[in-house]
Parts: sequence; C-alpha cells; structure tokens
Amino acid sequence: MQFATVQPITARPDHPVITDAGAAALARATINLFRAWGLSDAEARVLLGDMAQRTWARWKAGDIGRIDRDLRARMTILMGIHKALRTIFTDPARGYQWIRKPNAAFAGLSALDVMLRGEITDLIDLRAYLDAERGGW
Repeated sequence: MQFATVQPITARPDHPVITDAGAAALARATINLFRAWGLSDAEARVLLGDMAQRTWARWKAGDIGRIDRDLRARMTILMGIHKALRTIFTDPARGYQWIRKPNAAFAGLSALDVMLRGEITDLIDLRAYLDAERGGW
C-alpha cells in the first residue's frame, strides 16, 4: 500500500506565536484581571488549569516562570472575555460584576460558575457567547 505525501502546513498562520516575553506580560495582565474580578486564589488557580498553589503565589509575587502552551491559550481566552465585557459594558465595574451574576443564558449560573468547571472549552464557550452578544460573529 502506498501513502500519499502530506504537505506540512501552518495551522493558523494568521495567529502570531506568543513569545516568552509576551506570555509573561499576559500573565501579569491576567493577575490584574483576576484582582478586578475579585477572584479568590482557589478560583484563579482553577481558571489557569488547576495551577499549583505555590506557582500562583510566585506569580502574584512577580516571579513568572516558564508558561506552557495550554496556559498561554487559557490566558489569551480570558483576555478575550475581558475585552468582550469591556465592549459590552461601557462602565468597567459593571463588566467585572457581571462575572458573578446569575445569568439565564447559563441556566441561572454565573459566568464564573461556568468558567470554574475548569475545562478550557468552558472558557472558549463563554468567549463565543460574549462575542455573539456583542455582535462579533
């Protein structure tokens, strides 16, 4: 049996690679976002893919180490959620508060409840919902 040769392609050539310096900046922005959202350390760690308590403590102290691809993706999605909320709500405080408010679109759960299920797909689904709400489709 002969197999066809598959030509390599770049999966998402329109998406630039996040550099290590960019990932560190993204981590600092994520810490600030979590403060604005009023997240507990436990909640923050779940949103970051069940990050170890010690690692989260180091991050908050300004010691951002190596950041893997999954964590970079999570933080990018979280920043997209933040951006969508800033577009939807002209008052930033309302967007920050919205995260904890029960929502009929989520069967009475809050957006935070949805995100705290812990799967990256939960973050993606929330981002898609917000993009649709703001007319981003």
